[in-house]
Amino acid sequence: MRVPLSWLREYVDLPATETGRDVQARLISAGLEVETVEHLGDGLKGPLVVGQVLTIEELEGFKKPIRFCTVDVGRANGTGEPQEIVCGARNFAAGDKVVVVLPGATLPGGFSISARKTYGKTSHGMICSSDELGMGDDGTKGIIVLPPETEVGKDAIELLELVDEVLDIAVTANRGDCLSIRGVARETAIAYGLPLRDPALLDVPAPNAFGYPVKVDEPLGCDRFTARTVTGLHPEARSPIWLKRRLQKVGMRPISLAVDVTNYVMMELGQPLHAYDRGLVQGTIGVRRAAEGEKIVTLDGVERKLHAEDLVITDDRGPIGLAGVMGGADTEIADHDTESTTTDVVIEAAHFAAVSIARTARRHKLSSEASRRFERGVDPQAASAAAQRTVDLLVLLAGGTAEAGVTEVIAPSAPHTIALPADHPDKVAGVEYGRETVVRRLQQVGCDVYGQDELIVTVPSWRPDLLERNDLAEEVIRLEGYENLPSTLPRPTSGRGLTDRQRLHRRVGRALAGAGYVEAPNYPFVSEQVFDQLGLDADDPARRVVKLANPLNDEEPALRTSLLPGLLGALRRNDGRGSHDLALFETGLVFLPREEPGAAVHLTVDRRPTDEEIASLNGTLPEQPRHVAVVLAGAREQAGWWGRGRPADWADAVEAGRAAAREAGVELAVRKGQYGPWHPGRCAEFVVVADGTERVVGHAGELHPRVVKALGLPERTCAMELDLDAVAAAGDGVLQAPRISSFPVATQDVALVVDRPVPHDEVEAALREGAGELLEGIRLFDVYVNDEQLGEGKKSLAYALRFRAGDRTLTVDEASAARDAAVALAGERVGAVLRG
Repeated sequence: MRVPLSWLREYVDLPATETGRDVQARLISAGLEVETVEHLGDGLKGPLVVGQVLTIEELEGFKKPIRFCTVDVGRANGTGEPQEIVCGARNFAAGDKVVVVLPGATLPGGFSISARKTYGKTSHGMICSSDELGMGDDGTKGIIVLPPETEVGKDAIELLELVDEVLDIAVTANRGDCLSIRGVARETAIAYGLPLRDPALLDVPAPNAFGYPVKVDEPLGCDRFTARTVTGLHPEARSPIWLKRRLQKVGMRPISLAVDVTNYVMMELGQPLHAYDRGLVQGTIGVRRAAEGEKIVTLDGVERKLHAEDLVITDDRGPIGLAGVMGGADTEIADHDTESTTTDVVIEAAHFAAVSIARTARRHKLSSEASRRFERGVDPQAASAAAQRTVDLLVLLAGGTAEAGVTEVIAPSAPHTIALPADHPDKVAGVEYGRETVVRRLQQVGCDVYGQDELIVTVPSWRPDLLERNDLAEEVIRLEGYENLPSTLPRPTSGRGLTDRQRLHRRVGRALAGAGYVEAPNYPFVSEQVFDQLGLDADDPARRVVKLANPLNDEEPALRTSLLPGLLGALRRNDGRGSHDLALFETGLVFLPREEPGAAVHLTVDRRPTDEEIASLNGTLPEQPRHVAVVLAGAREQAGWWGRGRPADWADAVEAGRAAAREAGVELAVRKGQYGPWHPGRCAEFVVVADGTERVVGHAGELHPRVVKALGLPERTCAMELDLDAVAAAGDGVLQAPRISSFPVATQDVALVVDRPVPHDEVEAALREGAGELLEGIRLFDVYVNDEQLGEGKKSLAYALRFRAGDRTLTVDEASAARDAAVALAGERVGAVLRG
């Protein structure tokens, strides 16, 4: 929300010496997030005056149209003679009043003006556009043409209010009241301890039977609808300069008088309004839910197919507007540039349900200034005042006549009251405020407060976010100043430090970083379409997701069940930006829905929750195991003078999984697997044994070409994902330090011939078991396939076996006996024979 300081001063008598920075500091202290203070006209220096174009000479022979003008600027140039100016704009004519900057002036941005020769003429100054003066978009895309009654020679800096300060406030979702000058003025008045001149305090006529007919069929979606009619608007009436400038300062573009007035009142009071061309509305204005499949063309010219939950404004023909979001083109107020003119208008000031408007805006991807306000909460009591303010401005500025008829359709409702112990804010903040302070602060925000020790608080209509006693406590605390809260550091039990899970998480990260991987944390949000791109089966458990009720991005409404979508997206972005040799990793939580979701308990903030309450709350949350994943593409080892290098392949992904598991003290069993995004012939599954039961805890390998193509990844991209919590559960939690012996090692190499389908993992397991306790290590160093030498369907696996005893030097016979035992068991288990 952009708030001009000059507009704010109309409702709060701020000291003349207060700057935008001063107001910013006060509002931040009161809990509003004022991001910046923009200094409009910074560096601007006159003379900048109103001039009248006397003559225009078209200069020929140039690539673009150029005009040589004489302009009357009165006595502003010191001589009274017409000013000669060269200009390329085409949107003005002789006799028009324009803004002229004279030599010696400086425009925003440090652009100095002087007489200079151009296009064969000497230009003594410049005729200005709104962009050149830093005014923002005025819709003309050209020179500023002022009203004919503007006085020649008048100071344009003052006329156009070019010098001002604008506060840019990031309004949070719960403070819809601050999406208006009225709301910010109220906060400013409280911060300074000054009275507020509330612009909504207007004399409003009572509703009667003569107003424009309105029928509300959906009172839950629209609990208040006010309609007023103004007739006889002058077609040639234009928005005055002050109105246009205020709209520009808050970031809106002037359009036409009727539309500008409704936008102005919305910014002033926070109540969205809509003006209908009365001549285009047919019959009664209605409010109802749309019929499935109905269509409407909105003001942006887009035809939209309506959903049954959409709230619409109708007339006898059907929908004429998306309620609270955008009006329809069928009843649009005519622009000055069109041949048709609007002389009679119907003003709508209604209050719509926040959730309904938010869903409609997101469903149609159509966010507007009106929907932003309704989503965050609009004061329902302000509708009639906003309609009256709009009527008054139209009568004043366009010469219209306000009809006597006033329509108000109101659903009965009672004000919201909250019982609040007077010392509740003290307990929440740990500060003794006292009853008087609590009552005073609540009254400042507009609450009615009664009672002594037990206060009965009636919440003001413009604060729908105040729902319970803790909300009221927060109001007291923020107005008293967050900076005044005492700082109390927690006192943890000494010596506890990190949990085992946290230590494992850090060890895994260090191990992968040491292996050359770069950590790439990602947001935990995914779209459900990504599971199709990953090639998951329709009944895959990973497709069961936890969906967010209010996602940051409608295209990613679910919480991840795998780390791969985010990591592969990061790999794709980096590859697209020129980094082709990539090795990324992430450790993080995935979110798995429970079979029977429960309802969360409501916890208080004035005491520590009990262990049972915490357990009950945790029981409603999704399961959140920690996973680790890596993705690789391009070269794993760079080529150079030291060698040819090599590309990343599936074996690197498998080794990353093993490295992560070793940090948990677990040696993974690696088997041939097939799952989801991995290539069926180049996928390994990781297996651990827990409580005597084997469990698959992850997969690694090369991704399927279809997945690579669907996600736009580099060819031969590899990936690994491992359930780190499941791996940790399979270990005993104790890391074994390496055993260092002073006795020499005995190395024996064996080459075994087995059938090609036999996995290396089974051969290695048999060798380990057969070799016994003397075996210190085993390593596969060669795989050989040759049907002529080995036989059809056979392969040779060569292993290096390391034997060592902890108390003696092994003899050759002992090492050979252990090797022979290992080979013998491999022969029994998998049919291995020594290669001749």
